[in-house]
Amino acid sequence: MFRLRCVNSCLRRLAHGGTVNRDQVLEQLRVCSAEDQVFDVVGKNKAKLTVNHVSCAVGMLWQFQREKPQLLRTVELIKSHPQFLTLRVLAENKIALMDDFMLVDMLYSFLRLNVDQHDSLVQQLVSEAWLRIDRFPMASLSKFAICLSDQHLQHSPLMGHITSIVDQKLSSIDDARILTTLMISMSSLVSPRLRDALISRADHLLDTMDPSHYNNPRRVVQFLRNIKYSHRALLEKCNQILLCNIPRLDAENISIIMGLYQSLQFNNCEFRLAVKQRLIELIDSSTDPFSFTKLFVALAPMASPEIREGLENTAFLLADELSAQQALAVAEALEEIQSRNLSLLNKIASVIQRNLGVYKPVEVARITQALYLLQYQNPELFTKLRNILVNFLQRSVFPYEVTMLTRVLSMLPCPRLEEAVTSRVEAVVTQCSLNDLNTISFAVAKWVRNDPSYRHNTPSKYVRLLQTLNRCGHERLRTADRLDLVLEELKYISGEWFEEMLLEETMVTLQRMMDQINWTSVPELALFLTRMNHLCPPLMDRIASVAIKDIDKIHYSATYATLLPFSVLNYDPAQADELYDVCIQHFTPHISSFDPHLLVLLAYSLGVADCFPEELVREIFSIDFLGKLDSQLETLPDALNMRTRLRLMELNRAVCLQCPEFQVPWFHERYCQQLQKKGNGTVSPVQQQIHKMLGEVLGGINCVRVAVVTPYFYTVDFECILDKHLQPLPYNNPSTLQMSDSGQVHWGAGSLENVKDELPPGAQRIAVDFLDSKCFCKNSHHMKGEALMRKRHLEILGYRVVQIPHFEWNSMELSTQDAWKDYLKKKIFRELSS
Repeated sequence: MFRLRCVNSCLRRLAHGGTVNRDQVLEQLRVCSAEDQVFDVVGKNKAKLTVNHVSCAVGMLWQFQREKPQLLRTVELIKSHPQFLTLRVLAENKIALMDDFMLVDMLYSFLRLNVDQHDSLVQQLVSEAWLRIDRFPMASLSKFAICLSDQHLQHSPLMGHITSIVDQKLSSIDDARILTTLMISMSSLVSPRLRDALISRADHLLDTMDPSHYNNPRRVVQFLRNIKYSHRALLEKCNQILLCNIPRLDAENISIIMGLYQSLQFNNCEFRLAVKQRLIELIDSSTDPFSFTKLFVALAPMASPEIREGLENTAFLLADELSAQQALAVAEALEEIQSRNLSLLNKIASVIQRNLGVYKPVEVARITQALYLLQYQNPELFTKLRNILVNFLQRSVFPYEVTMLTRVLSMLPCPRLEEAVTSRVEAVVTQCSLNDLNTISFAVAKWVRNDPSYRHNTPSKYVRLLQTLNRCGHERLRTADRLDLVLEELKYISGEWFEEMLLEETMVTLQRMMDQINWTSVPELALFLTRMNHLCPPLMDRIASVAIKDIDKIHYSATYATLLPFSVLNYDPAQADELYDVCIQHFTPHISSFDPHLLVLLAYSLGVADCFPEELVREIFSIDFLGKLDSQLETLPDALNMRTRLRLMELNRAVCLQCPEFQVPWFHERYCQQLQKKGNGTVSPVQQQIHKMLGEVLGGINCVRVAVVTPYFYTVDFECILDKHLQPLPYNNPSTLQMSDSGQVHWGAGSLENVKDELPPGAQRIAVDFLDSKCFCKNSHHMKGEALMRKRHLEILGYRVVQIPHFEWNSMELSTQDAWKDYLKKKIFRELSS
């Protein structure tokens, strides 16, 4: 079909308004079915070849290659053929005779046939195209943009010119393929205004195109990934089209799409389940290294243990045939699933070791990281990798590359770090983003700890580098003027260095930009505040007012992120009731469209805030929903899987305790028992100290129980019972739980049965909980939502709750035994009697 299209194109160019003159050369080209035949025609007719013949011949050569699988293409053989040189010379001599379509098509084909971008032919074609660019039809402009991207000219003035043309003529573009191709090519140059216009146009064209053209929505997703913009509504529209095309997708396309989704943190349950089934169907036909590698990377993390074992066995058989890049992809997939298949690891490592000379710097870093995290034992290989990383680092000038190489280098043991490494890092930090600076700080901290002289003092080279990091971080924040860019740099930041050195300055910067907070930035800012555990009322008040005003513009799934800091940090703005009401009204009509795990997380977050919308609760605890959730959990990463299961249990407990009228059954008994058995039962030194003193305050250790398991499986640090005269009562069986000298809690059989002793009339059961720093916001003594919810639930269970904040227990005022005892007496007796 492609060949016919190519020849038809040649025929059209030869038509001049009348009957087509018979062209013997063209007729000979038309019947060619292989590259050698094309070259034979070219060789016999060198003197007769016109620009149309050259164009047709070059186009056919590329189409022959395009029709072949990647592994069977023979581009290098074509390039080395003498007649290919003839075509290149003729093309370069006839550039002025080419029409606009032919010019761009010729450039495209030559680049696809791997003619070097610095070749005079390519440069002459690009120069001529630049002269004509303003008159190009959109189809040619789109193809020309691809050619520039192939030559790594995405940031060139020429691409800027194309971006300007698209901006002016956007409304006239009616072909989704043309538009989406242009969007990818110029993604690094679009302004926020043009971004929004492109998204709007793409959204319209996706509705009018043939839905079987799945590459169009894939390119839209790629554009969103390139500009790091998660437009949920457009992503979901693309996802629906892709879902309809699952039966047509091969492992390569699925792997690409899943990678794009992962970069955008877009997790769609229906898509993951559908592609999992499709990939399983493709197992038997994916027998060559190329298709199998794509299948392995996409399917292994989602597969059942049985299927995963089969994939690993096939990978072992194919390992010796893998290319350098395929071995890297398999190694990273093995790390993702934490494979312990040593035979396969050895095979993959052997392929990697054979190809070490062909890997790029970032690829070597990825290899090193994957093998290190797999705990692969091969000192010789790691020594080679480290030497290669150091050599690359010393020569690198790209901040992102230096950052990644530095981070991975810091993983590897090293008695003394080369001076050249720290010098190179110091040379590029002024160009680094906040996230890069934070990553480098992790590496420096590791180097400091591993340096032999660290015990005596911190070497000056590290001190100097840390000071430079601090200075660059503060300078970057002080000069920042766009909130969206700051939030992008803060997206994945965490760790001590940032919190100690830059968090306060970051909050100042964000408050300085408070006027820029709009509906698009609300979810990202809310997530940052939650992750930092930082209570900032001015920012949260602004988030609340913007969310209330523009709730209809915020995607319904983003209400989870929007509400998260208010529930987690236990902050009620002046408009708290209105905020929760508008968010609940906004997402309720879309409950069935949520990913199951996200709906559980949303409901739990609302529960922490003491809010239980009945429609939401009934949906989650329906049989159909729980079935969908179970299916989705099989495809999620282990960490997210475990977190979702835990939140479902906690939500189940909260609903049973606070909303008995919903008649939701408690179905997590076995799950909680299993969690309890997995726990190590270790008690901190502070809790051991409190336990001992409670025994003295209450008149005997037999008046205190430690680590008491309540109904619904809360674990209370300490429990005691006071009679109606506030006198401690001893337990009949105080040894149900015992604490050893080392702080280990030994569980007795009765503790798992959640049986409570009957209380005498007027007596009250007291729960004494030590609240560590995790129960409070980092920048204040403000208690977080989960600690309050726990107190609420223990009170429903019949406890009087005494909370001991860590900052009170560890304060200067309580520095003696008597002071601590007086504090406990006041907490237990005076507060309870008041």
